[in-house]
Amino acid sequence: MVIVIDPQIAGISGDMLLSSLIDLGADKNEIINSIKKTEKFLSGSTIKKIDFQKTKKHGIESTELILEIDENISKRKGIEIKKAILDSVNELNLSIKAKTFAESCINTLISSESKIHGINEDSVHFHEASSIDTLIDIVGVTIACENLKLFEEKIVCLPVSVGGGTVSFSHGTMSNPASAVLQIFKNSNLNIQGNDSREELTTPTGACILVNLTNNSIEYYPSMNITSIGYGAGQKDFENFSNVLKIIQGSENNSERDLVKILETNIDDVSGEILGHLIEKIMDQGAKDVSIYPGITKKGRPTNLVCVICDESIVDTIIDTLVLETGTLGIRILDSNRIIVPRTNHSFSLTFDGKSFEVNYKKSSYKGKTHFKIEFDDLKNISNSLDKSIVDVEAFLRREIEKRYGI
Repeated sequence: MVIVIDPQIAGISGDMLLSSLIDLGADKNEIINSIKKTEKFLSGSTIKKIDFQKTKKHGIESTELILEIDENISKRKGIEIKKAILDSVNELNLSIKAKTFAESCINTLISSESKIHGINEDSVHFHEASSIDTLIDIVGVTIACENLKLFEEKIVCLPVSVGGGTVSFSHGTMSNPASAVLQIFKNSNLNIQGNDSREELTTPTGACILVNLTNNSIEYYPSMNITSIGYGAGQKDFENFSNVLKIIQGSENNSERDLVKILETNIDDVSGEILGHLIEKIMDQGAKDVSIYPGITKKGRPTNLVCVICDESIVDTIIDTLVLETGTLGIRILDSNRIIVPRTNHSFSLTFDGKSFEVNYKKSSYKGKTHFKIEFDDLKNISNSLDKSIVDVEAFLRREIEKRYGI
């Protein structure tokens, strides 16, 4: 399955995302009852009413969060909000993956404020994000994703609309998007775009949840068969567009295509150690793959053909590395279309000879046949910890995965 988040027109906020997940099929009553259990962890805030109701935004029927709260607090420490969120997810007995996600969301929000103001994270104070709204959005989305089993799915995101104009808040007036939103997206792979709405369309809370849900940016919808659609309404009304976030769930077709760059160069005067270091460095820079092939060039000279597959955005970085690390005098750059078999990342915990391990594996499907591959670093870790051969560990784990998940 694939989940497409579409914030191209109306951007994203925490309540829009939560509402769209309810509209997609998450259990409304479970989420409402769970959120009510969490208000005790944030003293000074009371939820008077919480519900999700159908509404229309420019004729589009969508789900909207109805929230009435009673609080007299204008600012809170970020670590206070974080503790309340962690206490909440522990109280609700959510999975380790869900708890990690919720913690990552609030950490992202705190980190962005810390970097903007140049202060220690423990000293960060929230103003607009100090309300119990922040807890409701992060915890609510976490519960909804767990309910829909989205943490096991491939999630992709179209360009995020941030709006335009200016935004006024506790630190005064500044151009939109605000610094917190820019800082959150700075370290992600997601794309943002402005428009002429002259309003804030993407909030810091919505941004921090989004970047922790996915780092997979797309420019257009993948080839897919749609199974369900969720529409989450924002609080504002706009004259020219529907203030609605769309989430689409479906199955990807057996293959998808993309365009990559292939960088090639012949190297005939460097050692194997340098080539090994080169592979590690280029992969760390974001290359999709690096291969080195032995060969013979003019005058019978032995050579190594270095072949790098990467996105266009990092071509210059890879070229710099190839030249500076190897001294090569020329690099060929080719465009190449790829057919990609969809794959998803999965993990599970198990106890092996009295020790606990987290095992990660990738699963792919093509024309009804499923294949999976266990992460080699996990195999190596378990092998070293238990003093067993990698072959024996892999055989055991493959049987375990096949038994647990029927692959």
